[in-house]
Amino acid sequence: MIPLPLIPPMSRLLPIFRNHILPAALAALALCGGRCRADISLPSLISDNMVLQQHAKINIWGKADPGESVTVQMGPDTAQTVAGKDGNWAVKLDGLKSGGPYEMTVAGKNSISIRNIAIGEVWVCSGESNMEYKVLAARNGPEEMAEADLPMVRVFMVKHAASDKPATECDGSWVICDPNTVKDFSAVGYFFARELNRGMHVPIGLIQTTWGPSPIEAWMPHDTLEKNPDLHVLDRYQTALAAYPNALNAYQARLTNWKQAADTAKAAGQPVPRMPLAPLDPGGTREPSALYNGMISPLTRFAIRGVLWYQGESNTPEPELYGKLFPAMIAAWRTAWNDPAFPFLYAQLSGFLAPRAQPGESRWAELRETQANALSVPKTGMVVTADTGEEREMHPADKQDVGHRFALLAEKMVYGQQDVTAAGPAFSSMDINGGKVVLTFTHTDGGLVATSGTLKGFAIAGADGRFLWANAQLSGNKVIVQSPDVPEPLAVRYGWADFPDGNLANGNGLPAAPFRTDAPAAAPEKKKTAD
Repeated sequence: MIPLPLIPPMSRLLPIFRNHILPAALAALALCGGRCRADISLPSLISDNMVLQQHAKINIWGKADPGESVTVQMGPDTAQTVAGKDGNWAVKLDGLKSGGPYEMTVAGKNSISIRNIAIGEVWVCSGESNMEYKVLAARNGPEEMAEADLPMVRVFMVKHAASDKPATECDGSWVICDPNTVKDFSAVGYFFARELNRGMHVPIGLIQTTWGPSPIEAWMPHDTLEKNPDLHVLDRYQTALAAYPNALNAYQARLTNWKQAADTAKAAGQPVPRMPLAPLDPGGTREPSALYNGMISPLTRFAIRGVLWYQGESNTPEPELYGKLFPAMIAAWRTAWNDPAFPFLYAQLSGFLAPRAQPGESRWAELRETQANALSVPKTGMVVTADTGEEREMHPADKQDVGHRFALLAEKMVYGQQDVTAAGPAFSSMDINGGKVVLTFTHTDGGLVATSGTLKGFAIAGADGRFLWANAQLSGNKVIVQSPDVPEPLAVRYGWADFPDGNLANGNGLPAAPFRTDAPAAAPEKKKTAD
């Protein structure tokens, strides 16, 4: 290190004070000293207790002086580079095998030691409130926490950050799973990681980057939204942004009038009128790309195995648009990680609101349908959660089943355990035979079953398009649906509701995905036969 220049006695500096030269001199000295003492720095992701992806090309990166030589060493693996003109540097480590704990040293003019590193499987857990939902609040939360002594499960929790530009750094830290720390982990992520860790005997790292409520467009890069003419959220957002001040003023006027009316009603002993709704603030989590910029972009250099995604509640008013946004987001994330086929596993929305006495239309059902349609994207898998919902509760406490089903998908799709049943029955085709409709399903491992009592949740309609509840019976790996009130059926729906109440599953206990045979898009094969 270059020695700092000696500072003369204060008596010799008085003329400098008088001539106002000292501030400039000290500033120059500080600049020189800062350059001479510049330390190598690392992003928060690369820190103590981290989990690195096994059998992958691992990026290690950071900042240093321009032209500074940097050496990264972990065990027998060593990589060297020189910082660029902007001070950025990066190296790759390749072929790391599962295990730990390890220590990494990053050395230049200074040296950093990163301790207690594990090598295993790394998954990103993202989405809105149901992925953010904490272990503490989950079903049997205190009991689950007491048993959570799993030092080879670690979570990097990304702090909330919305940004109008892609960030290169995020706030967060790696936390080792134990009964004290697990309470704030994503419950879905934790139950998934616990099962993989116990079954595969490898360390599991989760990068939890969640914020609820948040629409999907907030998690998408700006150029994806800008270049796709079918995705109109940017123009709409600018319109909402421009209209918000007037909408807020109008709301405040309504609120003032409401307060006066409420006081008058209370004084007269009459019911208080309903409070006016505030306009949605278009900023923060509602801004397109804001969460991608602040909470995804900084992660994309870190090697991962795949993504777990649980989101969609905020987009239920526009299922058709979501059907375009979701595949585009998957593609954009894969491009950002420079991995065109990493596994993308997602949860279909659970039941919400209240059961209805009669079949009807449902935006929640339509959004589930667009989620199911995304299975056409390669290397995707869907967890059905319709049976885990709670009436009028958007955040059901049963996150164990959701995490378990994510683990089943990973075990089969990603880790090659072909004997694992990872999905419930999925509608394949239907035959119309007189007044009966015969439905055929795939993923009927162990046979079709009703999880309780007789089959329910099926509705049937004729040419008038009016759906009525139907009688449904199992016949081997098929379901026969009919209704005396619909003598010439044309379409069947199952679980088509805000709060589905179906009970069809396969022999391994995995529920059937809701469906309709009258979807506007191309439907599965339909065949009509004679009596």
